[in-house]
Amino acid sequence: MATLPQLIEEDIHKLDGILNEFIESADATAALIIDKGGFLITQQGEASDFDFTTIAALASGAFMANQTIAGLVNEKKFDSIYQQGDHCSLFVVNVDEHCLVVVIFKSEIGVGVVKYHAVKAVKRIARQLKYAQEREPDGGLDLSILNVADTQNFFRKKEKEEKRKR
Repeated sequence: MATLPQLIEEDIHKLDGILNEFIESADATAALIIDKGGFLITQQGEASDFDFTTIAALASGAFMANQTIAGLVNEKKFDSIYQQGDHCSLFVVNVDEHCLVVVIFKSEIGVGVVKYHAVKAVKRIARQLKYAQEREPDGGLDLSILNVADTQNFFRKKEKEEKRKR
C-alpha cells in the first residue's frame, strides 16, 4: 500500500492555502508539509534563507527518532517535537500516519502560539489528505522506493511514444 495519496494540483493549492493562513495567524516564517520519509510535499513562507529539502529530510529523521525514544519510555501520546534556537525555532507536528508539518518561526514568538494555531491547520491538512486518498484509494505513491540517484527511470520516453514519432 502506498504511503501518500496521489495529490493533484487542486490538492496542492488547498494545502498551500492552509499553510499561508497558518503562517499569517501564527506569525511564522515558513511551514512545510513533508511525508514521514523526509520528502518535501509543499512549502510556503520565506524561502530565501532555507534549504527546505534538507530541512524536510532532517526534521523527519528527528521526529522519527524522538517517536522511537518515546516508545522506549512507554509514552503513548507523541505528536510533536520542538527545537528552540537563539534566532529561529522549529516545531514539527504529526498530521497523520504519513505526513508531518514543519514550522520555522522566530524565537521571540512563543511555541504556544504556534501550537495553538497548528491544531486547526493540522486538522485541515489531514482532511485534505484524506479527501485525496478517498478520491483514488489505490492511487498513492510510496516516495521511499524512489531512487533519486538514478533518475533515468523518471525521465525516459515510453516505447509507444518513441515509435509513433519515428
